[in-house]
Amino acid sequence: MMASRYKSAAERIDDILNDCPYQTLVHGDAKLANFCFDETGTQVSAVDFQYVGGGVGVKDVALFLCTVLDFDEPQLSIDTYVETYFETLEVALARYQPNVDASDVCHEWRKLLGLAWADYQRFLLGWSPVHVRVNAFTNKLTLEALDDFRL
Repeated sequence: MMASRYKSAAERIDDILNDCPYQTLVHGDAKLANFCFDETGTQVSAVDFQYVGGGVGVKDVALFLCTVLDFDEPQLSIDTYVETYFETLEVALARYQPNVDASDVCHEWRKLLGLAWADYQRFLLGWSPVHVRVNAFTNKLTLEALDDFRL
């Protein structure tokens, strides 16, 4: 990757994401093609685990959103998806992990979603700078996250 704001921020992005107190297992390649849904859309399975390891869960969320969004949509927004995700996560954590402060997990991860997006964008720019997921919309979200964290 050529010298850029993305490259110079890479180590700090990684540090911030890894310093989150709420780590979990991440899929590592959470794209739509790696999920199987039943006919009703209520059951899902994940496949093709390229990397399974510890990390902040919003890394998978950012990658997944990048694979399902229509970047040609003029009014594209991730707000509804993000709200639905965090509402569902909070309910699931409260049910399945009652000893974890679900509200705090969601608060911390919500702050890091843009940075997880920036981390994925940085990867893409190094791997394939002309990739379809490198576009005005993803660049805007990435730059906003870098600004928010003063990177």
